[in-house]
Amino acid sequence: MKKYTELKQYLFVVRQLVAREIKRKYSRSYLGILWSVLNPLLNMVVLSFIFTKMFSRSIENYPLYLLTGQTIWQLFTGATNAAMTVMVDNRVMLTRVKFPMMIFPVARVYSALVNYLYTFVAYLLMLLVFRIRPGLTMLAAPAVILCVTLFSMGIGCLLAVAYVFFADIKYLYTVLLSLWMYCSAIFYPVEQLPEMIGRVIEANPVYNYIACMRSVMLYASWPTASQWLRMLLWAAAMYLFGYLVFRKSQNRIMQTV
Repeated sequence: MKKYTELKQYLFVVRQLVAREIKRKYSRSYLGILWSVLNPLLNMVVLSFIFTKMFSRSIENYPLYLLTGQTIWQLFTGATNAAMTVMVDNRVMLTRVKFPMMIFPVARVYSALVNYLYTFVAYLLMLLVFRIRPGLTMLAAPAVILCVTLFSMGIGCLLAVAYVFFADIKYLYTVLLSLWMYCSAIFYPVEQLPEMIGRVIEANPVYNYIACMRSVMLYASWPTASQWLRMLLWAAAMYLFGYLVFRKSQNRIMQTV
């Protein structure tokens, strides 16, 4: 009974932190949360205009192909970037309130997930606009999103620890994300690349999540067994590794922030 009560209290704290984070993010914006919807759509329009002539012949419904990759990428980058600075941003609460430190990165990643879900609503409307028929394979989308979230949580925990002791990690991670984005095949087909480069990109876990999301949402195709295995293993392994490192570093974090 006591553990159940504590769990309810922790969930309440997470909800409050998420609400505070979303209000802070859009506090000076007239459109507020609508930017979570408009931003990927505007990016899709611009990039589609640039790349459609290059890839429209080889990729059906290229704007949706692009939007699917963009939204998964933004979930990943939004969650990891937000989790990175969470311990430093909440240094005052760390010393005044007693609850598990893991709540802080969880709240940041959950905030990114909430933003993604608003975007996902707009994404579903775009599917209707492009006349993509609903299919059973779309039921696998929540599993893909969950795997992306857990994978992001693991990396977010690692970044949160690193940022406490080495603030320059924020700039290094920005450079890494630029390289990572181009290796995730967001706006181009892997099939058109040389075989060796294609294999490198296929080994990228973020690309695997994007490819699976495209399969279930756009092409009415279930992910292959190897894709499922990679999705689950990357999500579970990265989450577990990040959690263990974060848990082991808690005392040092408290002494440093």
